[in-house]
Amino acid sequence: MTNTTLPRIVFVANLWTLVEHPSADAEWTLGKKFQAVKDAGFDGVNWRGSPEIAKLLKTFGLRFSGLFDASDPKNFASLIRAQMDSGAETINVQLANHDTPVDEAIRLTLRLMEEADRQQANVHLEVHRDTCTETPEKAYAIAVGYRKATGKTLRMNLDYSHIAVVKHLAPKDFSKRLLTRPELLQNGNLTHCRPFNGHHCQVPVTDGRGKLTREFKDYLPFVEDVFRCWLAGPRPHNELWVVPELGPVASGYGISTWPSPWEDALIAKHEFEKIWKKVVRDFSVDSAANKHGAVKRRERRAPGRRLRPASTSKKK
Repeated sequence: MTNTTLPRIVFVANLWTLVEHPSADAEWTLGKKFQAVKDAGFDGVNWRGSPEIAKLLKTFGLRFSGLFDASDPKNFASLIRAQMDSGAETINVQLANHDTPVDEAIRLTLRLMEEADRQQANVHLEVHRDTCTETPEKAYAIAVGYRKATGKTLRMNLDYSHIAVVKHLAPKDFSKRLLTRPELLQNGNLTHCRPFNGHHCQVPVTDGRGKLTREFKDYLPFVEDVFRCWLAGPRPHNELWVVPELGPVASGYGISTWPSPWEDALIAKHEFEKIWKKVVRDFSVDSAANKHGAVKRRERRAPGRRLRPASTSKKK
């Protein structure tokens, strides 16, 4: 059933972005990271569930998106439970390896989602390099196999930055070439928004002098199209959980000469929020127009009824 209330965006900070922040020698404590996330206006955090994380979430009043990577189905139950025990409302999973055959990946996905259903967990299979979904062809083949086996659409976190670098895309082609499976985006409510271009899985948001980079500005129209695409679907939970994801230098995503990934993530969040407000405003106007049109159509189709003005009285 399609939601009729105004959809909401949930901004989630990945604690991974804060690895070695502000420096490798003086990294913030976990408590300080949570305070920074709260002060920056994020709604929640993305990390691996644990008792310590659960305690901090409660202290700071933040929501939780869990994550894990796994290859052995014997571990699925305990890994999902660890996220749920911390209050996870979405869970991101990186499954298996780059060389996992598609048939095996489908079997693993079926086991994963069966366990998610048992625990009523909102698990999303992430499209990510060095996993069984590392190319769009493999990822979509898994989705097809899952649907064939279950009759259901697979819940996925489509991190398009990984697909874009495989496809060698120019910015003008981002939406045309990447949003080819809208039902997979629309069936979930979690997405990672890492700024990218066709040759780099991550590009800097700012130029070190406080101005947006050309590469980030090239990426923003795609974010708008992603938001519009999701809004056009069933909108699960009527919330889209968005992670403005910038990887740290220690991970190889960030480059040592670029601005701080955390500071860039804050600016990315601000820009994404402006886009969301714009598309939701348009969505609201379109929904009102469609509702009005539906009422008019029902009036025209109403069988055996003649509408008369309220002031008209029947002759005696």
